[in-house]
Amino acid sequence: MSNDYRDPSFKSWLDKLQQESWQLELIISGFAIYGLLQAFEPAQVEMNRAFYNQEFFNMIIYGIGFIACSVLLINLIFHVLLRGVWIGALGLRYVSGEIDFDKLNYHKFFDKFLRNRIVSFDRFIARLEKYCSVIFGICFLIIFYFIGIVMILLALVATATFLISANEEGSFLNVLGIIIVLFLVFGSLIMLLDFLTLGWFKKKKYLAIVYYPIYRVFSFLMLSFMYRPMVYNFLDDRFGKRLLWALVPIYAVIIFLATLENRESNFINIERTSGPSFADQRNYESMLTDRTVFARIATIPAKVITDPFLKVFVVHTENVENYLIRWNEGLEPDEDLRGLKSQINLTGNTLNPFRSARRRDSLRREFVNTFNTTYRLRIDTTIVQAQFVATTNQRKKLGFESYVSLDSIPEGKHVLYIERPSVQKGDTVYSRRVSIPFWYYND
Repeated sequence: MSNDYRDPSFKSWLDKLQQESWQLELIISGFAIYGLLQAFEPAQVEMNRAFYNQEFFNMIIYGIGFIACSVLLINLIFHVLLRGVWIGALGLRYVSGEIDFDKLNYHKFFDKFLRNRIVSFDRFIARLEKYCSVIFGICFLIIFYFIGIVMILLALVATATFLISANEEGSFLNVLGIIIVLFLVFGSLIMLLDFLTLGWFKKKKYLAIVYYPIYRVFSFLMLSFMYRPMVYNFLDDRFGKRLLWALVPIYAVIIFLATLENRESNFINIERTSGPSFADQRNYESMLTDRTVFARIATIPAKVITDPFLKVFVVHTENVENYLIRWNEGLEPDEDLRGLKSQINLTGNTLNPFRSARRRDSLRREFVNTFNTTYRLRIDTTIVQAQFVATTNQRKKLGFESYVSLDSIPEGKHVLYIERPSVQKGDTVYSRRVSIPFWYYND
């Protein structure tokens, strides 16, 4: 078989494949749906975990992966359903052939309406075939678009990390990074507008001249050489254009439906944080899960405490660290190592901003001491003594942990308050970070 697209035998082979492609579509759809169902939950778990750990880069990657799995799964299931209807229509055609409107003997109003709308059963089958083929093609075209979005986001993150953050403000590389980020942001918006308008920027004489270099750069970033022919094959057909236009409101409706929830009460909301009258499961280690429920601000072991002590774990976040650095300016590092960093060191210089292990250990102790001097615990109205140490919880999340005695606490319901100071109009005022109710019964 010749691979020359101009060879008549090659065109004949393609025509034959078109007629039999529905079998391949169903096989690929079946395997893809099974694989997506297996990947759907892990992608959601990793997205939630990245959000909990405030890992911005991972949150973007897993978030886009989760959305891509959801979109592709919906499209493929819809495709399989339509193919099922198509196969059923073929079987029905074998049994009864065309629709005989004369045998139905309907009133002229209904007869005229049905003849105009249905026209022919074969036409109905042909339209089903067209919808199935186009939807199947769009499924994988959408995945390529998601890959393109990931590539642009990777370019943004890499530029922000290695050019903007890694260089001094105002330096050549820092300014170059800012220019690249602005180009990527505004270029992405222009590409999106061009996509939504089905190529409006490519049609206008002067805009096309300006848009052309932007298009070439983003074509490279989005790997469009892998799917460009499919895009323009859709756009040169009226049916393809109409379907692409219809996708935007369809996905908007799907997103809206996904946000719907059934509220059970006017007064209690499951998303509310813990307080004296509400217990949020995200503040109790016994109610956390590895998949959906992660710690929020702080945790204690359970709602019911039977030991004569209470373990308290305060979650470390970037906000907490920034607060401690503002409170103790001596903690300000020479170089901020937070965020996405490469472990490759080509220069041979240390990446340690504190220059020596002794200095690093000293600042680490100072960091924990600052936390102990600022954060305080209160059970009901009684301030309790706590000495926190830096550690990780069972999910390897950084934080601060301490154990407080409950010997002087009577049995029954209590509320743990975690507070930290802030300066307001020259006065130091303690503000509440979280309130966690619990019940204490000493065994």
